[in-house]
Amino acid sequence: MEQRTIYIVEDDSRLRGELICLLEQNGYVCTAMEEFERAFEQLEESHADLILLDIMLPRLDGAAMLREFRRKSDTPVIMVTSKDTEMDEMLCMSYGADDYIAKPYNPSILLLHIEAVFKRISRSSEETMEYGGVLLHTTRSSMEIAGTVVELSKNELKILAYLMKNHGRIVSRDELIRYLWDTEEFIDDNTLTVNLSRVRRKLEEHGVCGLIQTKRGQGYLLG
Repeated sequence: MEQRTIYIVEDDSRLRGELICLLEQNGYVCTAMEEFERAFEQLEESHADLILLDIMLPRLDGAAMLREFRRKSDTPVIMVTSKDTEMDEMLCMSYGADDYIAKPYNPSILLLHIEAVFKRISRSSEETMEYGGVLLHTTRSSMEIAGTVVELSKNELKILAYLMKNHGRIVSRDELIRYLWDTEEFIDDNTLTVNLSRVRRKLEEHGVCGLIQTKRGQGYLLG
């Protein structure tokens, strides 16, 4: 079985070394960020199977870094923080974290968190859905239109997949928000609008216009 690669973003060199030893002893391949001047670029270039991202970094906000990263990649991310509050957890999860663990953590608990994320990934099999001339590849986070493959962000993919699964009925904004962010807590309504606009723009750029219809005061329906 191919070894999984984990990329560690942790500014404490002692803890970073301990993490590398722990993970390598448990069969993972580890790489780590050691200089933080080009932190976001290094994160994009890591090509890891999973990222451990500290929320508190030198002159950086790990949560904001995750939010930006999620616009370009759906690589699983576990946020690590010294704060253990519901607000921090909500923030991380709303920005796209796959899991969350607070310091100081038990090494065995951290390993269980990592294994749980990988199990969720491995349970996913290649799934395709088609509607209105759009072929959606869910595990590759892309859509295919007339033979052209178009990359999608995590949220763009989830919007299209959910609407396709529920084609024939109106999906409300609240329902989409709960599905996208898996929370009953408040999410800025504009966040959904921005993601929907991006999906529509990508569809229209490839000749698919009017697929997602807005039903004023009700929600959205595939046309």
